[in-house]
This record gives sequence, structure tokens and C-alpha cells, in this order.
Amino acid sequence: MSPILAVQGLGKRFQGLVANTDIAFTLQPGEIRSIIGPNGAGKTTFISLISGHLTPTTGRILYKGSDVTGLSVARRAQLGIARKFQTPSLFDSLSAYENIELAVLRSRPRSRGHAARIGEVLELVRLADQRHAVAKHLSHGQRQWLEIGLLLANNAELLLLDEPTAGMTAEETHATGILVRSLAREFGLSAIIIEHDINFIRDLDAPVTVLHLGRVLVEGSFAAVAADPRVRDVYLGNG
Repeated sequence: MSPILAVQGLGKRFQGLVANTDIAFTLQPGEIRSIIGPNGAGKTTFISLISGHLTPTTGRILYKGSDVTGLSVARRAQLGIARKFQTPSLFDSLSAYENIELAVLRSRPRSRGHAARIGEVLELVRLADQRHAVAKHLSHGQRQWLEIGLLLANNAELLLLDEPTAGMTAEETHATGILVRSLAREFGLSAIIIEHDINFIRDLDAPVTVLHLGRVLVEGSFAAVAADPRVRDVYLGNG
């Protein structure tokens, strides 16, 4: 199977600061990958390069076999690369249904299946019973799910999620893990997740890439990464 994403020799320098160096990374269709590492490891820079919000100093980004390194954020989004930032960006005065409706209309003209598609997305992100709720009145977790719904409504195939569980309750965090796994398993979506909640990463049961000083330190299962003395030294601690 060909990877949905292949990164080759990716690097980013901000004047005298090296944020990422010679990163090689591949992701298969339907695969979830967690990205962890200490503050300043280059995690956010890495997904900003993939999304197009930053331009790499070196290297290439291949999406479905095509070089997208020079493409804009908007063009990458049209191709299926969608990024969710830590803070939800919603139309707060509109309902959950109306937020999803606007996203659906951006990706397809109004049609007979329009309402069904909105309902499908709301069901996927656990908001079917909140369809008429105004976005600003949703809980923090529900707002995070609604923004994931916006990405799905825009036909995303590769989700770039930056700390999706930040500020969530334990129940919402658990539900988010179930949501992400179901999107990968049932719909073949791929996801790269930056997250500091180690319990969430462990429960996600997906491959982990550890960044340190802008480089890939180690990759593997959560158990293998957590047991690696290098990871314990720079991030997890030895307690």
C-alpha cells in the first residue's frame, strides 16, 4: 500500500533557530500517528509544514504520491489535508447544524443529499442530539468535536490535530479517542495527533513518533517508546 503522506529530509530554520532537521516520516491510509516530545521539540512546526502554514527550508512533502511542498494551505485543504488548531474556530452564533452546513457547502453545491450529509457528520462527531444548539453554548469538548466535524464536512482525508483533548473532561477525552479510532477504522481517514496527555496517547493504541530538538528521536508502539531510556530521559521522566 502506498503511503498517504511521505516526508523526506524535512527541515525548517528560523534565522539562527533550527526547528526541524532532516525529518523522514511516512503515514499509511487509515493510520493514526501520535507525535510527542518536550516543549520546543518542533512538533507544531512539523504539522505546520505539512498543512502549508509554514514553508520548509529543506525537504519534500508527498501526499498520495504527489509533491505538495509548494502548495498553499487552501490547495492542500482541497486535496484533503485538514488542520485543527488547539483553539476551536467556529461560528459561535450559529447552531452546530449550521456550522456543518457551511462546511458542506464549501466542498459541494447544494443537492438532494445535502441534509443527509450534514446529519451524517453530526452523527459521526457525537452531536446529532445537539444539532440545534448554538455553538457558543456547547461544552468545550463538544466544540472540539464540532470543529473536527467541519474538517470531515470538507472531505478531509488526512487530519492534523493539535492537542485535540486540551481542556476536556476525562469522559470527553475518552470519547475523543473513540471518535478518532472510528474515523480511521470505518472511513479510512488518517490522522497525525500532537498531544501532551500521555494517558490519551496510551489509550489511543497507535504508533508514536517522538521528536526532540527538531529531530525524530524514536518511533514505535506506545509501550516500546515509553520503555525507551532516551524518551524517559528527555520527556517522560524516570518516575
